Amino acid sequence: MNLLQKALNDYIALRRSLGFQLRIPATCLRSFVAFLEREGASHITTELALHWATQPATAQPSTWTGRLGMVRRFAAWYQALEPRTEIPPPGILRDRYRRKTPYIYQDEEIERLLCQAQRLPSSKGLRANTFTTLFGLLAVTGMRVNEALGLDRQDVDLDLGILHIRRTKFGKSRYVPVHPSTVNALKKYATVRDRIFPTLSTSAFFLSERNRPITEWMARYTFAKLSQQIGLRASAKGHGRGPRIHDMRHRFAAYTLINWYRAGLDVERELPKLATYLGHVHVNDTYWYLEAVPELLRLATERLMENREALT
Repeated sequence: MNLLQKALNDYIALRRSLGFQLRIPATCLRSFVAFLEREGASHITTELALHWATQPATAQPSTWTGRLGMVRRFAAWYQALEPRTEIPPPGILRDRYRRKTPYIYQDEEIERLLCQAQRLPSSKGLRANTFTTLFGLLAVTGMRVNEALGLDRQDVDLDLGILHIRRTKFGKSRYVPVHPSTVNALKKYATVRDRIFPTLSTSAFFLSERNRPITEWMARYTFAKLSQQIGLRASAKGHGRGPRIHDMRHRFAAYTLINWYRAGLDVERELPKLATYLGHVHVNDTYWYLEAVPELLRLATERLMENREALT
C-alpha cells in the first residue's frame, strides 16, 4: 500500500467517524488514487485531477464537477501531509449538479410494475415475493431504497405497524408508521420467507433466494429491467434511460402534498410532518416539491390567491 492509498483510507475513516457514509465518494476517490498510480504520479496535481474528473467523456458536465469536488476536498485535507499537493481551485468546472425533475408515477404504472415483479422467475418462490413487496413498500412509504433494504427483522414491528429506520442517509434514526394494508403485505411476505428459509442466517428482513440480504445494486437493476419490460424505460442496451426507483419517493411526497391541498389543509403547517416522515434533514428539501411538480405549484398558487382574496 503506497502513501496515497494509506492517506485515503485514513481520510475515509475520519469522515465516516464524523457521520458521513461516503459510499460513492469512497469508491470514486479509490478510482482516482488508482489513476494516479497508473500515471506514475507521486502527488496530486490539478492537471491530473482535472484529467480524471472529466472521464468518461460522455458523462454530464455536472458529473465531472462532482468528481472534481470530491478530489478537492481530499486534496485540501492531504496537503497537510504532502505539501506538494495541488488543490484544484473552484470554478474550473462550473456546471453544478441540478436535481432531476421528478417523475410522478401514475397508480396504473405502479400496478403494472408490481404485476411484472410477480412474474420474475424464481426457483424457490421467493424472488418475485421479495421484489413485489419491496417495491410496493417504497411506493406507499416514500422510503429510500437503502433504508428499506437496511431493515432488520427487529426493525419491522408487525404488531404496532411501525418501521424503525436506522440506516439513513444522514445517520439519523426515525420511526415510520404504516397503513394496516401495508402491515398485511409485510406479514404475508414474512410468512413466505420463513417457510422457504426456516433457519435464520441473517437478520435482514428482505432476502434473496440465496438466503442473503438484497443489495442496493440488485434492487436498482431489477427495478430498471422491470421498467423496461413494461415500457417505462427505453429498451436499450443496459438499464436504459427513464423513471428511476428513487422517483417512487418523489411520487409519495407529491401525492401526499396534493391530497393535503385538495383536502383544504394548511400545507405550510403540515409540511414539517412530511419532512420528518421522509427523513429530510431540512424542511427546504420538502419545499422543493412545490416547485418541481407542476400540479403542486399550481395548487400552491391557487391557495395563495385564495388567501389574498380573503384578506381584501
